[in-house]
Amino acid sequence: MSVQIKGLNKLLADLEKRLGPDKIRNISDHALKEGARVFVEELKAQFELFKDTGASIDEITISEPMTIGGVRTIKIHWRGPDNRYRIIHLNEWGTVKNPNPRGKGAIARAMRNAESAYKAAVKEAVRRGV
Repeated sequence: MSVQIKGLNKLLADLEKRLGPDKIRNISDHALKEGARVFVEELKAQFELFKDTGASIDEITISEPMTIGGVRTIKIHWRGPDNRYRIIHLNEWGTVKNPNPRGKGAIARAMRNAESAYKAAVKEAVRRGV
């Protein structure tokens, strides 16, 4: 089953003409930041279930909005003194010696659990901005 929405491009072009491209980008950036905060909260809750020192939770970082391939994007990554970014992949997917670590699939679960809250946060941020 597929759905085709007509007039969306016209609506977006009309909004950009009325508000200006800078205002639209600011609204979009704010909505991305709100959505990222919602996702990070869920991600931290998932990581709480198997935390040891809590370094993986402490190093979760939200980037500033950027344009990648013509689309405004925000990245969530790990950055900090304990270099947890090196083991996040191993936690998420396992290794040959430890195929099922305690935190296996935590990021995927967080994405699935936060999907509706993310959409609601983005929708609300856009509504407030427009």
